[in-house]
Amino acid sequence: MGHKLPPKQLVLYKLIDELLMTEWDPCSANGVPEARDEYYSYIPQIFKLAMDSSSPEKIAKHLLFIENEWMGCKGNKKVCLSVANKIVNKKKELGL
Repeated sequence: MGHKLPPKQLVLYKLIDELLMTEWDPCSANGVPEARDEYYSYIPQIFKLAMDSSSPEKIAKHLLFIENEWMGCKGNKKVCLSVANKIVNKKKELGL
């Protein structure tokens, strides 16, 4: 069973959820209410990477890996890095 995140970490976790759906969105699931949970399984991995490292490149590399290897999509490095930078900047803003 999981545990509750401290408030600042919860803010980051929710931001990752939002960014995956609205900006990363390799499956074009945004705007499809039935697909709102499409990327939920990736959030814990991305959150852990964000908490363990302040490197947007590591996060972007993992997002690209998910796209290329797990989804079979042609990944978009630019989008992955943009999302990763937003995650790292929010982490810094929150003082995590």
